[in-house]
Amino acid sequence: MARVSPLMALPPVIFAGLAAMFIWGMNREDPNALPSTFVGKPAPAVTMARLGDLPTFADVDLRDGKVKLVNFWASWCAPCRVEHPNLEKVSSEGVTILGVNFKDKPEAALGFLAELGNPYAAIGADEIGRMGIDWGLYGVPETFVIDGDGNVVLRFPGPITERVMENEIRPAMERAAAE
Repeated sequence: MARVSPLMALPPVIFAGLAAMFIWGMNREDPNALPSTFVGKPAPAVTMARLGDLPTFADVDLRDGKVKLVNFWASWCAPCRVEHPNLEKVSSEGVTILGVNFKDKPEAALGFLAELGNPYAAIGADEIGRMGIDWGLYGVPETFVIDGDGNVVLRFPGPITERVMENEIRPAMERAAAE
């Protein structure tokens, strides 16, 4: 009878270990969550340039006693185009949305707003991405729910869909208003 090498057991053991790690990873609470160190803390500084002749905003506007959204977007961003009708809708309901145009050409950004509408109460341009870095941006679009004291209640990466608005953004706005 041939003798079996102990190394022959190694592949099944490695496979079982990898399978266990895969199953564990699939059962985590939210595998898509990108952590934000700012949740529960004051929003980072607002540092941006004027975009055309549109009204802009500053740090003090984040601390005006009202819940608001800060939305980072760009004209070159396809998911930004997808979320735009939802921003228009929530803006028409009276929700204040402050826009930050991220690393974009001013004429392209203004054209985007002229074509799709402007849901922003105030807007500015983060031309080189400094504000995005300060806010811990992963990419665009990203939206932050800010309470009346200027604290970050929620950071949502990705486009705001109707489902995201109802399941994530609105509940965060309600929490922010209750605080």
